[in-house]
Amino acid sequence: MSRSALFLDRDGVVNVDQGYVWRCDDFQWVEGIFDTVRCARRLGLMTIVVTNQAGIARGYYSEADFQALTSWMLAEFEAAGAPVTAVYHCPFHADGLGAYRVADHPDRKPNPGMLIRAAKDYAIDLATSALLGDKESDIEAALAAGVEATALFAPSGAPERSRARSVVRSHWEAQAWLIAQSQYWRTSGRHS
Repeated sequence: MSRSALFLDRDGVVNVDQGYVWRCDDFQWVEGIFDTVRCARRLGLMTIVVTNQAGIARGYYSEADFQALTSWMLAEFEAAGAPVTAVYHCPFHADGLGAYRVADHPDRKPNPGMLIRAAKDYAIDLATSALLGDKESDIEAALAAGVEATALFAPSGAPERSRARSVVRSHWEAQAWLIAQSQYWRTSGRHS
């Protein structure tokens, strides 16, 4: 039986994007993120983080550094009553070092690889899933994976162009969008 998910980008949606965040001391939560994850859970959506991590490819921090921060982040979500199901990351980049130098890795957003892998791993119905991201590459990855319910997280205002179905300026708006999307799936018979 397939399930639905809320896919979240990390930097800029979960935490404030300060450029290559890999230490707990530098990790600043975006206001309202725990409420958004709790809202998703109430709606029957699992939450999965999908994040490009070019800092690994560029040698700014290691896979072990990323995993240590991720373990801490997941424990914080759990303690807040907002458990996250999984985190997928892409450490590859065209300008990467050594084995991390990959011109167009299928997992690197805007490619849909991380979403497709998560769908296989957790039996997720991508057609009744949603993505909240702060960059157009997030939206493009979702659309390429078959996730139509997309929202661009843009606290400073909407860009001139976006392929996202919605634009939200806060996590409170994101929760209202999720609730409306869930109601649409139910009334259209696409989600039980």
